[in-house]
Amino acid sequence: MVKRAPAEPFRVKMVEPIRVPSPEERVEALERAGWNVFGLPSDLVYIDLLTDSGTGAMSQEQWAAMMRGDEAYAGARSFYRLKEAVKEVLGFDYVIPTHQGRAAENVLFGTLLKRGDKVLFNMPFDTTMAHVINAGGEPINCVIDEAYDPSREHPFKGNVDVKKLEEAISRYGRENVPLIMVTVTNNSGGGQPVSLSNLREVSRVARKHGIPFFLDAARMAENAYFIKVREEGQSHRTVAQILREMMDLCDGITVSAKKDPMVNIGGMIALRDEELYQRLLPRLILYEGFATYGGLAGRDLEALAVGLREMTDEAHLEHRVEQVRMLGEMMAEEGVPIVKPVGGHAVFVDAKAFLPGVPREEFPAEVLAAHLYLEGAVRGVGLGALAFMKEDPITGKVQYPELELFRLAVPRRTYTNHQMEYVAESVVRLFARRESIARGFQLEYAPKLLKHFLCRLKPLWPR
Repeated sequence: MVKRAPAEPFRVKMVEPIRVPSPEERVEALERAGWNVFGLPSDLVYIDLLTDSGTGAMSQEQWAAMMRGDEAYAGARSFYRLKEAVKEVLGFDYVIPTHQGRAAENVLFGTLLKRGDKVLFNMPFDTTMAHVINAGGEPINCVIDEAYDPSREHPFKGNVDVKKLEEAISRYGRENVPLIMVTVTNNSGGGQPVSLSNLREVSRVARKHGIPFFLDAARMAENAYFIKVREEGQSHRTVAQILREMMDLCDGITVSAKKDPMVNIGGMIALRDEELYQRLLPRLILYEGFATYGGLAGRDLEALAVGLREMTDEAHLEHRVEQVRMLGEMMAEEGVPIVKPVGGHAVFVDAKAFLPGVPREEFPAEVLAAHLYLEGAVRGVGLGALAFMKEDPITGKVQYPELELFRLAVPRRTYTNHQMEYVAESVVRLFARRESIARGFQLEYAPKLLKHFLCRLKPLWPR
């Protein structure tokens, strides 16, 4: 028997109508989209679990704060309220607002990297990896081996393997490693957290070698919550206290504020060092906007300042994490292969195990995405071969990622527990007829970077 998630620590003030499109509408919509779920119009999606980025419900305090947004081009009051919140919650002296997380990555990597540099990660996400490559660098995975085993129960599968980290620094040379970045939680590996003890170890290594240490901190509050409930010796501390120690261990962070800080748009870089801050500002101004708004309206800066304070609310975090856990366990109870333990923001289905008859070159995760939409008008996203495969520029040989995952990302404060039951039932029905799905897709079109966002696919099964 699956333990239910706790009752919602909020009540609904406004509703947005949604509907289940007919089976015929779903087929037609997928055909128009080139069988890529990114191309589906949202009004033809019943439960949208494509991403938890910017899709959550903001609080009454955030909406109220937006009304006092100062839209001055330079020196807006809203920027200083954001700066105050960053200092209070995270402890950083300098903040660079951006329109979203990938813009923060553009500013950071585009400034710090030279061609041939290596950036050492646990595991980078798709846009993070693309920005490193676009800047002429190469992302290097140093995650623990347990991260590559979806069925393995490990409380902190996002941890860095410190031995791999030291070996990479030795192999590539300190002068070719401009920074170390740890993603909390580790999205590419199934939304898995990083332990506080591991962050302390990574911080120690970075300081020993004089390498700046950054966090990709989009889901930092969720990671702090997992530390509280899973790591020995941390249960007596508040999430806010744990989060602050996580921040104290690093030199800076990039943030997609559309995740834990619960805004619909926004991102930022937070730093301690004034010299680095000044070094990053010219690229910010070139690509985003002036230093005190950086691509955001004043009203968005206000909502972000409130969201940073609200994201450590433990009643919210408990419900959020437990709702995702409940979804995962309802599926696992019926035999659906998922990444264990369930992560904080999403349930990740092991698409290779779900569809063993579909070869990697036919993109099992995308096949699962398409069939789940046809089954229940539920939209998730493939994070496997299509998103992370690499091609040798000389031989053309394709290297596939070790994991072939399909993600169901749950927006914050948006869907009810009953709607999660609907999602689980849809996945279980599809799993029951999985043996009928033996073919996948052929790639008709894809850009060089970030293929999965814009590609068009052609079904290889009889239709």
